Amino acid sequence: MAIQILGDWEETVASLDGVMDRHLSRTAMADARDRHLTMALVYGVARWRPYLDWVGARFSRRPPSQLHPVVRQGLRIGLFQLLFLDRIPVSAAVNETVQAVRGAGQPKWLSGFVNGVLRGAARGAADLPDPRRDDAALPEAVRLGHPEWLIARWQKRYGREATAALCRINNTEPRLCLRTNVPKDGTAELVATLEEAGWRVEQGRYAPGAFYLPDFQGEIRKIPGFTSGTFQVQDEAAQLVAPLLGPFRAGAAYLDGCAGLGGKTTHLARLLPEESRVLAVEPDEGRTRLLMENLARSGDDGRVEIRRATLREVASEMQSRFAGVLIDAPCSGLGVIRRHPDIRWNRTEADLERYQAMQLELLESAAPLVQGGGILVYATCSLEPEENEAVVEQFLARHDDFILTRADDFLPPSAKPLIDAEGFLRTRPDLHDLDGFFAARLQKT
Repeated sequence: MAIQILGDWEETVASLDGVMDRHLSRTAMADARDRHLTMALVYGVARWRPYLDWVGARFSRRPPSQLHPVVRQGLRIGLFQLLFLDRIPVSAAVNETVQAVRGAGQPKWLSGFVNGVLRGAARGAADLPDPRRDDAALPEAVRLGHPEWLIARWQKRYGREATAALCRINNTEPRLCLRTNVPKDGTAELVATLEEAGWRVEQGRYAPGAFYLPDFQGEIRKIPGFTSGTFQVQDEAAQLVAPLLGPFRAGAAYLDGCAGLGGKTTHLARLLPEESRVLAVEPDEGRTRLLMENLARSGDDGRVEIRRATLREVASEMQSRFAGVLIDAPCSGLGVIRRHPDIRWNRTEADLERYQAMQLELLESAAPLVQGGGILVYATCSLEPEENEAVVEQFLARHDDFILTRADDFLPPSAKPLIDAEGFLRTRPDLHDLDGFFAARLQKT
């Protein structure tokens, strides 16, 4: 299964999560541990692909690019088990990989080739440099596990040491972060329930109602309180975006212009006075369906109206209607590589210009929707200036009826370390142990 998922992902350059969901939804696994292992293998290869290929090349005369896709992915998966997973015996990692390659219809000599490479790597594993120790014997891109163009960008902006720290944390698994759906259930009560169920709980540092389950492994649906909507899975950085639309006005209308699955939509609905309402705009049918499910689970479906449409379509009929508009814009996602390890390989530097044009178009559609004195919040999960401050600067240059206001005036004191000199909310995985987020609060005069 892991070989098939990785092969389809590499061929299509689609979202790895989407490819994996399609495969896993078609396959019944009697033991949930099999599903978890499949995901661990897939994500592990996505994180450490350059290193796995480097090791493979040490024990083979054929470079990975010349191998059949099944053989290439099989070798990566086998090497990942040998070098990164300590609970799988060497014999199992080698034999099961060989059998999977053979079962995929590869000739006997190729399964023998895989067997030879993996057994050679197993014998020489103790002498291999380890990227987790930042071993200088490895080429930089192999050691850091990121594409060269991205490493070069970050080194120019942050320096070599900070770039290495950023890449290292991107190569780790993030902790599971939850947001309590206050006031339905207070944080203290939900935390007590989770601790009684045996989970270790850590409080968030920046966002009220944020907490972590650092040891959690398994299905989110099995966490106590999921079905009753007492919490939402949401990174702590993302939890600081919706509050920027404050101060909230009773009876006013608010709009989430890029609702997606509804993480920020549900948060916004929870922050508003009872008399206020949210319009959630989402053009994609699949995401709209999941948005409806999430709203129903959280109990916010009565306060949120969903429009399956583009923001441009909504803007043509609802000008000056909203006290606040949130644009959580589509972006490169280069701030959430730790959570989505495939992003680093699915993006190119040229993508940044394409995303910027899309982001500016969204802000142009959003501007006339905002009432005088109202708030427009622009957010991305990117670290790149082209998608962040450059977008805000271009928008303000075209719209003298909007001004930039400081984000820290509308966030709790605990979040003030995340606000830069210009007043932007800006988080970075290596500095704050959060997803990389950017947000700007713009007010219409």
